[in-house]
Amino acid sequence: MTDQASDALELIPLDESNPTPLYLQLQQSIEEAVRKGAIKADDALPGERDLAKQLGVSRVTVRKAITGLVKKGVLVQRWGSGTFIAPQMRLEQPLSRLSSFTDDMSARGLPSSALLLSQSVGQASPNELMALGLSPGDQVSRVNRLRLANGIPMAIEHAVIPSRFLPDPSLVKQSLYAVLHEQGVMPSRALQRLHAVLLSDEQASLLQVPPRSPALYIERRSFTGTGEAVEFTSSYYRGDAYDFVAELTISQPDRTHHDA
Repeated sequence: MTDQASDALELIPLDESNPTPLYLQLQQSIEEAVRKGAIKADDALPGERDLAKQLGVSRVTVRKAITGLVKKGVLVQRWGSGTFIAPQMRLEQPLSRLSSFTDDMSARGLPSSALLLSQSVGQASPNELMALGLSPGDQVSRVNRLRLANGIPMAIEHAVIPSRFLPDPSLVKQSLYAVLHEQGVMPSRALQRLHAVLLSDEQASLLQVPPRSPALYIERRSFTGTGEAVEFTSSYYRGDAYDFVAELTISQPDRTHHDA
């Protein structure tokens, strides 16, 4: 815990004569400290026992307050590490534009990075064969990465590319699309499917959120200008940090029948 966070928590006023339950007072005080910047994103809170002693309340009160703030997205619990102020970052991601994670973060002025989870070359699975329009026995390159923005884990990304387009997956250091551009097979359009999911324990650990946290699962198939499938990517985006936005056009009613 930073000294700044410790000092801010010591100043939290809790009044037993107030009809508002103590755990709600504690929640409101922590939220106010976050809003004012007295406690910063990624600052660690003391353990339940220490915080209860510091504030002169029971551990049950502290636990109820923390549980409520985790549900509201103010705090995050990183298993094995403790409880932290949640990243004060929420990104809007348009669904109508095909761009890389690196380009998206760069456009927002945020440094992006990637942690390689695994990479391999092998025969395409039945699902990959269908998604990429390949023939049995065709080889694919797989690149599995954790994507971070400003050092904060944002998404888990599993990319599959036909090996004839990407024979060496180790070429992908940062932007997959930059590598595909260098290979002369830059995607020009894509189809996406998305739905809500709950993260597994392993996925939640990578994204530093509690197990069973909500996330958005997106499958994307990208194509070259000639119609060849060049990429099949499945990603898990943090539900507490992403808003996906789509611009819709309203079709005008056909007045031919009404005017006749």
